[in-house]
Amino acid sequence: MRALVMTEPSTGPDRTGVREADVPQPGPGEVTIDVAWAGINFLDIMARRGDAGYARTWPHVPGLEVAGSVREAGAGVPLEPGRRVAALTVDGGLAEVALVPAALAVPVPAGVALPVAAAAPGALATAMLLLTEAGRFRPDETVLVHSASGGVGSAIASFVPALGGGTLIGTVGSPEKVAAAKHLGYDVAAVRSDDLVAAVRAAAPDGVDIVLDPFGTDQLDTDLAVLAPGGRIVLFGNTTGEAPGELPALRQLIGGNASIAGFSISRLAAAAPERAAAALRQVLDLLADGAVDLPVTEIDSLDDVPAVHQLLAEGSGRGKYVVKP
Repeated sequence: MRALVMTEPSTGPDRTGVREADVPQPGPGEVTIDVAWAGINFLDIMARRGDAGYARTWPHVPGLEVAGSVREAGAGVPLEPGRRVAALTVDGGLAEVALVPAALAVPVPAGVALPVAAAAPGALATAMLLLTEAGRFRPDETVLVHSASGGVGSAIASFVPALGGGTLIGTVGSPEKVAAAKHLGYDVAAVRSDDLVAAVRAAAPDGVDIVLDPFGTDQLDTDLAVLAPGGRIVLFGNTTGEAPGELPALRQLIGGNASIAGFSISRLAAAAPERAAAALRQVLDLLADGAVDLPVTEIDSLDDVPAVHQLLAEGSGRGKYVVKP
């Protein structure tokens, strides 16, 4: 089979290419999936850089989320071959065949297109859990989302109206992305700069209730400066790759009635697969009902993925990308 292989850590696409690989075989509690579409995520970039915890071995086949049909089921797995499923993968999703824990493979309802289903395990499930569980979102609250025009940011814009509505403020890396964020549904979009606190405060004079931040601790001072009393900050990544800084002192959190939480869909899938699968099932049902949607950019071949990875690494990507292996 064809698979996207990263041979060793690199800051560029020079160590990534399509190679022939052995077709994986499922063991007990596992399934293999003929991948129709696979999600492309910034986690792929973190693995490519060699960030700790993102590549189990080298060479490494990245890929967090897939949609396709069951190829073969291991012992004790009730999923029959040919069944349409979406799944979170440990890795290896950017290939023609993916091996996944059966607990993380969920049937795709009729009417849900597989390109969008491929974005459900990572981007859409992450967006929903960031808001509902980690952020404890309530209708009419104000939400600030960093990297608003990216894959998860796009998904959050769809979920806030579905969860009762609120004010959405997004930050983007360049002026060219402001229009894209507003097109997704953000009420306000601001470029991350020295004036960001003033821009957010102008849009939300009383502060924001929830901040969803994929930048580790890089933007934490800004997050705290714009937070409303009782506000919640959720850190869901470290896309900068920099060593995390110190968290605020306890007195600062108590004084602001503020809280800081962390979230990782991949770590949740490893530690509590039933919770990750339940979220994926709920997201797929919402897609089937038309309650949420996510525009995706379809990439025709694995050969084109290294260039997309580089767009994401340089901050030039827009929205959610999926590829047809």
